[in-house]
Amino acid sequence: MTFIQLLLYKVPSFFLALGIVGVAILLAVGGLCLIRSFMPTHQRKLHNDVAGPIFATIGVIYAVLLAFMVVIVWENFHSARNDVAKEANYLAAVYRDTTPFAPAFRAQFKTELKEYVNDIVNDEWPLLARGERSEKVQAAQGRLWNLFSRYQPQTETQKVFFAESVKKFNEACELRRMRLVDAHSGIHPVLWFVLIAGGLITIAFSFFFGTENFGPHLWMSSLLAALIALALFTIMTLDYPFTGDVSIKSDSFKLILQTLISGK
Repeated sequence: MTFIQLLLYKVPSFFLALGIVGVAILLAVGGLCLIRSFMPTHQRKLHNDVAGPIFATIGVIYAVLLAFMVVIVWENFHSARNDVAKEANYLAAVYRDTTPFAPAFRAQFKTELKEYVNDIVNDEWPLLARGERSEKVQAAQGRLWNLFSRYQPQTETQKVFFAESVKKFNEACELRRMRLVDAHSGIHPVLWFVLIAGGLITIAFSFFFGTENFGPHLWMSSLLAALIALALFTIMTLDYPFTGDVSIKSDSFKLILQTLISGK
């Protein structure tokens, strides 16, 4: 588990956001006070005509980088959520496609499938928050494959539905593998370094403007730091789609489990 994922797992999102924004504002306040104590206002005013265009360029570059990362992590989050829904739908379709099979096989398959979905909901989903997989689910998946491998369809109808069942269950297993990858893979540390360093540079650059009034300067630097911190917090929360308060839930699988329990 990476440090970012550990923070999301251990700290509630509200307090994590407050902490990140608070640290950013403290850095902005401390940095501005330090610069103003070493570099008087009249010295900083001499560079305003040069600092303005450079700061605008830095701001645009960093804004584009932040926007790009937000879009990427949101697309990944949305894709992972769609994959979860597809996985659950494939399992429901597999159960439906066993209708023409022999009653004894269908009853056994339903029992094993119900245990498989139950293990996903109650055992694997909490582990996904830590980027881990469930061995119970892996074993249940193996038992379902063994059932498929031993079954011999007798009629043409059974052969057609059997082929569809195997195909859809294979798709569900593929989607589970993708879900496990999404659960533990995040933004590369190099990108995090660039995002954090870029934010610090952008905030620090605002310290060097020469202004007579300390209050407005302090507010502007603090608000800039808070905005950057909120953007980084957004990227952090969406980076691991199964970890933290803002995460994908197992509702789709719970619906399938209810169907299997009720038999409808």
